[in-house]
Amino acid sequence: MPVEPATWTIAELAAEYDVTLRTIRFYEDRGLLTPERRGTVRVYHPRDRVRLALILRGKRLGFSLDEIATIVDMYDREPGEEGQLVYLLNQITTRRAELEQRRRDIDETLSELAEVEARCQTDLNTLRTK
Repeated sequence: MPVEPATWTIAELAAEYDVTLRTIRFYEDRGLLTPERRGTVRVYHPRDRVRLALILRGKRLGFSLDEIATIVDMYDREPGEEGQLVYLLNQITTRRAELEQRRRDIDETLSELAEVEARCQTDLNTLRTK
């Protein structure tokens, strides 16, 4: 079985997670990732790799970077993992409600468009048969 390296370069992480180097540097600037510096080389440890995976998952789920930072930072501070999970569950509930409202809004808009389209088609047919 291959052994995973204990550290990664920025290029290795970028390739693994299919993100740009600029994206990773941005997360560093925001304090979400804290690689070790060896001269001008960034060295990422398992903690950074896990945090990057969590950041990207949070982005896919629609969380803001501030929300993601709160979630990932709670693991290292009080109230710890339990507080992190409670906060995350609350954020999920809020996010789900927002998405469900968007779905209702989209369904309503599609219905209205269908009605307007039908009226326009009827009016156009009437004009063409005169």
